[in-house]
Amino acid sequence: MKKTIACVAAGLLLAGAATEPSATAAKKKNKGSVKKEAFGKTKDGKAVEAYTLVNKNGLKARIITYGAMLTEMHVPDKDGTLGDVVLGHDNLENYLDGHPYFGVTTGRVANRIAKGKFTLDGKEYTLAVNNGPNHLHGGNEKAISKQVWKAKPAKSELGPAVMFSLTSPDGEEGYPGTLKMEVIYTLTNDDELRIDYLATTDKATPVNLTNHAYWNLAGKGTILDHVLHINADHYTPVDATGIPTGEILKVDDVMSFIKPTAIGARIDKLTGEPGGYDHNYCLNKKEFGRLSLAARVEESTSGRVIEIFTTEPGIQFYTGNFLDGTEVGKGGQKYEFRNALCLETQHFPDSINHPQFPNTVLRQKQKYTHTTIHKFSVK
Repeated sequence: MKKTIACVAAGLLLAGAATEPSATAAKKKNKGSVKKEAFGKTKDGKAVEAYTLVNKNGLKARIITYGAMLTEMHVPDKDGTLGDVVLGHDNLENYLDGHPYFGVTTGRVANRIAKGKFTLDGKEYTLAVNNGPNHLHGGNEKAISKQVWKAKPAKSELGPAVMFSLTSPDGEEGYPGTLKMEVIYTLTNDDELRIDYLATTDKATPVNLTNHAYWNLAGKGTILDHVLHINADHYTPVDATGIPTGEILKVDDVMSFIKPTAIGARIDKLTGEPGGYDHNYCLNKKEFGRLSLAARVEESTSGRVIEIFTTEPGIQFYTGNFLDGTEVGKGGQKYEFRNALCLETQHFPDSINHPQFPNTVLRQKQKYTHTTIHKFSVK
């Protein structure tokens, strides 16, 4: 019989999985809780806090105020043993030294904007170029992934929850408008970790928020044997710098994951350096803005499964192509090439420069909303 657990998110490798208590034992002790702890200070002296959510069944998520970042997600394997299934660091200092967006809330605009430029309502805006010739994940030191968010426990009938909030002033990282953002993480007592996003602005501006968790359902090693399904018949091809060409093409044999397929089955047929998947898939959706299945990942050794549901039109599938062993994470674990995968729910990359793509412009008196759910099960 299939046991179902669930985790909601928009984007983890892990030491110590074998020594954690079983989910059954944790369930007897926990009715659901939110715990706040100090997690260090930034280089300019701002205090960073960690919020640990535990639901009545013993699942545990940890989110820190630096970057509204998911740093831990503990779920059971087929034997009931809890394990942390996201990559990250044990302390704030290692995050401050730089990292590949482990678990952060990315924006104002996640993914790439070509040449760091866009025109909106007749005015050209220039952003930081921080990824080859392009703008990536909101920019440099004032990107929302590198700021300390305010946080407080949130009331929810679904389970323990924390709301993170941040205001990005007009002109920050080159973006127009004062953008007010809220991100709510809820670890439901139905075993879901839910991430809800809300944003408003006082001036037209592009918005595309997501979570950048790095997943490894086994807790260590390669993700090439993870079996993946992506609910998409089309994708957006890119140039050599990762910018969409503007085309929307039907997936071919290499790009298709409509039929559940091991990630490593065809990955070496992809060209370019360092090689691997880093592509936006256009999700099959009957109605834009409604929750629907985006992807499913299964790992046979642990028996863990994730199903991802989202209101967003696209999902970026990335196979940890730039992990090279130099990043040393939790418990001294070296994160090697293709030791994790990302499935980032989103609007399409560079949408602001492609009017044929789903619109990312948020205007005054409008609300940006986005929900993504990662639903875990054990096979």
